[in-house]
Amino acid sequence: MSYLLRLVVPDRPGILGAVATALGVAGIDIVSVDVLERSEGVAVDDVVVELPRGRVPDSLITAVRTVPGVEVESLRPYAGPLDTHRELELLDALARAPEGTTAKLLAAELPRVFHSGWATVLESTGEDPGLEWTVAAASEAAPAFEGLALPWMPLPYPRLLPSDEDWLPDRWQEMAIEMMAAPYGGPGCAVVLGRSGGPAFRRSELGRLAHLAGIATTVASLPPA
Repeated sequence: MSYLLRLVVPDRPGILGAVATALGVAGIDIVSVDVLERSEGVAVDDVVVELPRGRVPDSLITAVRTVPGVEVESLRPYAGPLDTHRELELLDALARAPEGTTAKLLAAELPRVFHSGWATVLESTGEDPGLEWTVAAASEAAPAFEGLALPWMPLPYPRLLPSDEDWLPDRWQEMAIEMMAAPYGGPGCAVVLGRSGGPAFRRSELGRLAHLAGIATTVASLPPA
């Protein structure tokens, strides 16, 4: 079974090699590594690993903690496609997307780009974007946004939507749904990514989402070829 480890590690040469060695000694294969951010001598990495049959997830944490200075921020099952070129593939798909399909493409593909659980594209339908909007596209597992008041809409800039915000339904807070959102497609419209149980999205991930949503907005506004 595959798992996603989010690690906080000292930003120094050889540290990922040491983590890989520790996991290898424990019989655990690394499938992919994404460096999310670096700052003040610390790096945050997402590591997708394959756990051998019969092994308990805690063995991942035990193996990683044998490397001095490495902390496990979160561990969760990962069922997404195991590839290392997700973002480039999405950009290529956006460039080739038929007219009117960009929102559906984002909803379908963004979850695997960001190791998230789901994505939803919201579109304003009235003068009050916080109250009058529709779900233009949604991936599998996306929760129902219909009927919710969204105080952060219209969305003038990308923002993180932590699981403890007051507007979230009680059920969403119980599930610890972490989200981030970026403008997409025009005034009052946005793309929202979420994952249940964390980890919380990082500002570096928010920046990447804003970049991809901006490209998608440009592609969607181009005249037909």
